[in-house]
Amino acid sequence: MNTQTNTDTVTATTVAAPKAGAPWRAWVWPVLYVAGWIALYTELQRGTDALMHWLGDMTGIATNSHLYGAVSFFAFEVPKVLLLLALIVFIVGVIQTFFTQEKTRALLAGRRQGVGNAMAASLGIVTPFCSCSAVPLFIGFLTAGVPLGVTFSFLVAAPMVNEVALALLLGMLGWKIAALYLILGLTVAFIAGLAIGRMNPVKLVETWVFDIPAVSQAETRPTWDARFGQGWKHVRDIVLKVAPYIVAGVAVGAWIHGYVPQDFMAHLMGKSAWWSVPLAVVIGVPMYSNAAGIIPVVQALLGKGAALGTTLTFMMAVTALSFPEFMILKKVMRPKLIVLFAGVVTLGIIIVGFVFNAVM
Repeated sequence: MNTQTNTDTVTATTVAAPKAGAPWRAWVWPVLYVAGWIALYTELQRGTDALMHWLGDMTGIATNSHLYGAVSFFAFEVPKVLLLLALIVFIVGVIQTFFTQEKTRALLAGRRQGVGNAMAASLGIVTPFCSCSAVPLFIGFLTAGVPLGVTFSFLVAAPMVNEVALALLLGMLGWKIAALYLILGLTVAFIAGLAIGRMNPVKLVETWVFDIPAVSQAETRPTWDARFGQGWKHVRDIVLKVAPYIVAGVAVGAWIHGYVPQDFMAHLMGKSAWWSVPLAVVIGVPMYSNAAGIIPVVQALLGKGAALGTTLTFMMAVTALSFPEFMILKKVMRPKLIVLFAGVVTLGIIIVGFVFNAVM
């Protein structure tokens, strides 16, 4: 899974059976959870400052040293990202009980090019799919009558423009960068799906995929107890799964923040060098990570003078061009189609990187 920010498929069968009781009781723990989260988050900076003051007294590290800056960055960003993720994953887990595979396929089935690509890219933001569910998702969409190009728009948007990435960008870098990333990601997903749809490389899909009959699933309306239960499950499963990526990402970001000279990063990923955007893609593709792990690195790069378009290009390459996902998709696509898919997405990412470097 391009664990970005992106979760396991939620179907009606994963939601717990309705429980008896007053409806308001289901809201008690979620309200207390949010109130506790707000209390912790608002005190985070003060707690970090107190910790660093104590650490400085104990170790004698100078406050203006590279080491102090790196440790301070790490001590603040790790709990900050984990807190943001704990709240976001809970909310998304609840939202995703409203979006089953059946409903998503029904919305996209039979949609013509253009409109269907836009809808697929938009649905990729909120629907609970990731690279680990790429094969059943691909098969389910095609057998339900979703055009190939529309399916690819969804496959690009779901890992790259996921709700976790957007919320973390909003919390760490502000709404302007979060909105910019949303626009960039949707643009790449739309154009990539539209381009592949125009080529219509159906013959490059394994023939057995089209022999599988479409399967409909009975859906029930879950209670709020069941919806919140899914949110708690997401917090337990996903935060623990991505925590190592977050710690690793913040560690890299802390090193960049503390030790990498600003003029070096400005030269390597700045606007002046034409090769900075393609280089960002080349560096980003092998760095398989999720959005939660790469955003602290993005934050550090921007703080050291990297150009915004180049940095977001790097992030999109990490999250959208996933080697594990390509290996999974190899089961249903021929290598030529995977290369075509990767090539179109890469070209789209490079183009938007150049455009935003030119206009911003």
